[in-house]
Amino acid sequence: MTTFAIEYAYDERSAERDAHRPAHRAYLAEQAAAGRMLAYGRYDDDAPPGALLVCEAATVADVEAIIAADPFVTAGLVAEHRIRIWPAVWGRGLEGRLAD
Repeated sequence: MTTFAIEYAYDERSAERDAHRPAHRAYLAEQAAAGRMLAYGRYDDDAPPGALLVCEAATVADVEAIIAADPFVTAGLVAEHRIRIWPAVWGRGLEGRLAD
């Protein structure tokens, strides 16, 4: 499996995001329970709205399929996304993910 970093850029419709957030979070929690989503969260600063997701998948196509089913994406609330392979080095508490 490969680790991928996915960056979402949201549009300015925060009220619509708020309405879809419970379904979005439930979907990401399902992905986490299945071992596909390792971490996720919105940016909480003054930059344009967006989020970072970290997942494990075999291919970019698999990541695209995960993203395509996200309720934020199906509702058209993600203006764009970027997927990058991320050979992460994890810190303490995640010994199973430490790099050599």
